[in-house]
Amino acid sequence: MNRFYRFIVLTSIIIIAVFFINAVTTENNSTTENGFRVDSSGVEAYNYKIKALKIPEDLSFAGEKVQINKTDIRERIDRELLVNTYWQSNALLWFKRTNKYFPVIEPILKEKGVPDDFKYLSVIESDLRNVSSPAGARGMWQMLKDAGRENGLEINDNVDERYHLEKATKAACDYLIEAKERLGNWTLAAAAYHAGNYGIEKRLKEQMVDSYYDVLAGENTERYVPRIVAAKEILSNPEKYGFEFDKDDLYELGPTYVVQVDTAITNIADFAKKFDTNYKELKMYNPWLRQNKLNNKSRKLYEIKIPE
Repeated sequence: MNRFYRFIVLTSIIIIAVFFINAVTTENNSTTENGFRVDSSGVEAYNYKIKALKIPEDLSFAGEKVQINKTDIRERIDRELLVNTYWQSNALLWFKRTNKYFPVIEPILKEKGVPDDFKYLSVIESDLRNVSSPAGARGMWQMLKDAGRENGLEINDNVDERYHLEKATKAACDYLIEAKERLGNWTLAAAAYHAGNYGIEKRLKEQMVDSYYDVLAGENTERYVPRIVAAKEILSNPEKYGFEFDKDDLYELGPTYVVQVDTAITNIADFAKKFDTNYKELKMYNPWLRQNKLNNKSRKLYEIKIPE
């Protein structure tokens, strides 16, 4: 019993000593910095800080100066820069998607004579995704049905060209050009894309002002242009706002070729197989095809992208 007792006591002393030594070593080999611990393995915890952002004094949109000298405008710009910079995952997805879709959008804007800055409108409208809004807006440019049809898009249960990036971009350009001619400048045209030409025109007249930066137009419309400006600023200056990525981190459109069709397609899944692809892949490149068929009673000529 004496030997057993001595064994238990000795073991207990050893355990306590080891525990004490480890505790002291861990404490000595750990440091704290701004409340974040660096452990003994040398792995540092994130030294994460929430910093106020310095608002650039030379912000512009579509060649028109942003009036940040006005207190309320400055606060709106600040809000959108903060929201979109610190919503890092969403902003990083912006960078990834712009590499995929801006090469499609930019030449259309140039061809139509619409300032290049309007590509950022598509970013804040949809995050460059083919989404649907509760109000019924569709596609990356988030056009309502009436606006889409008025600007030349085919929209029905079978075909919805609001999901056709090239055609929807051209339709958005036509809308913006008309709005600019009606309202006088590109900034008001951008606001009208959100609130409608009549809505902006009515408020300007009632309030006896002629500038977007002077009109009281409701919170969402008042946020609209600052959101576009913030998207432009962040996407134009990734390192300034803390975003790091390599070229191969960005998304790309896969190569395609075009097949012209002027007849009905009774089964798109079967049609896809004839070109060594499948329904899912064909719909990825042609989201404007809304059903597993193309009615085409009018024998219209459609161009269908086929992935290589």
